[in-house]
Amino acid sequence: MNAADFRRDFIAFACDKGVLRFGEFKTKAGRLSPYFFNAGLFNDGAALARLADFYAQAILASGLAFDMLFGPAYKGIPLVAAIAMKLAERGRNLPFAFNRKEAKDHGEGGTLIGAPLAGRVLIVDDVISAGTSVRESVAIIRHAGATPAGVAIAIDRQERGTGTLSAVQEVEQSLGMPVVAVARLTDVIDYLAGQPTLEQNLAAVRRYRETYGVA
Repeated sequence: MNAADFRRDFIAFACDKGVLRFGEFKTKAGRLSPYFFNAGLFNDGAALARLADFYAQAILASGLAFDMLFGPAYKGIPLVAAIAMKLAERGRNLPFAFNRKEAKDHGEGGTLIGAPLAGRVLIVDDVISAGTSVRESVAIIRHAGATPAGVAIAIDRQERGTGTLSAVQEVEQSLGMPVVAVARLTDVIDYLAGQPTLEQNLAAVRRYRETYGVA
């Protein structure tokens, strides 16, 4: 399956699960968006497994070099475990780790769980909004003596923040590493163009991208 195919299948899956919805939604930036993506609604075993397989396909298709996976608390924790399993099924058996928000003062202690952070580490998360979670993850990885290799997310809104760049572009530029997205807003637009039951949302999404989008 090529990249266009799995992106299209992922968007269809997200729509079917109610994760990707269309209407009128207010964003954190105060903008009225014609769509909303809530990855928290991938909330059963079958949905998580399929979501993780889409991540695995996108990661492998990117050709990005990495040695292990890291999932930031909290959304990254189930994601990193599920993605590691799906990568193993596809021939890439890699170690993974995640962090706690609060340090544990008994047992093994510390804030990290899983394999020791080493080599080139790929961060996995659901989306990049302000990039705070990514920057915290980069600090954790570098503190351990490892190298951040990139970030994998479910969807890139391709929407500028307070400046001329999107949150994804800001992360790529400021941290000097790539972001791999399973799908982008342009893929959503392409998908809507061929769906009779959803095509009525196409004009609004296109207008939103023209107003707030980045290349």
